[in-house]
Amino acid sequence: MDTIDQPTTPPQPEDLTPLEQDVLDEYERLAENMKRLATQLDTLANKPAAEILDGLRQLERKTSLVFTLLKASVYSIVLQQEIFSADQEGRGSEGGG
Repeated sequence: MDTIDQPTTPPQPEDLTPLEQDVLDEYERLAENMKRLATQLDTLANKPAAEILDGLRQLERKTSLVFTLLKASVYSIVLQQEIFSADQEGRGSEGGG
């Protein structure tokens, strides 16, 4: 019963299998990543809401511009294909008549 009161010492690296050491290393990396994430979230939480909204508005403008350019590009490609198809049909009917 006296053994319950004694603190257990953590295993030393030489006492661990390679798999156990890998798991511990991954947990250590995960803990570091979680600390960095907490720091980033704290920074974001302390930023004024107006600054975040301004950034989102600017992002929205850029996104809508990219979308408009994409639509124009797709329209241009479709129009070129229609012109090409009409031109091919016109040549086909001229050669046949």
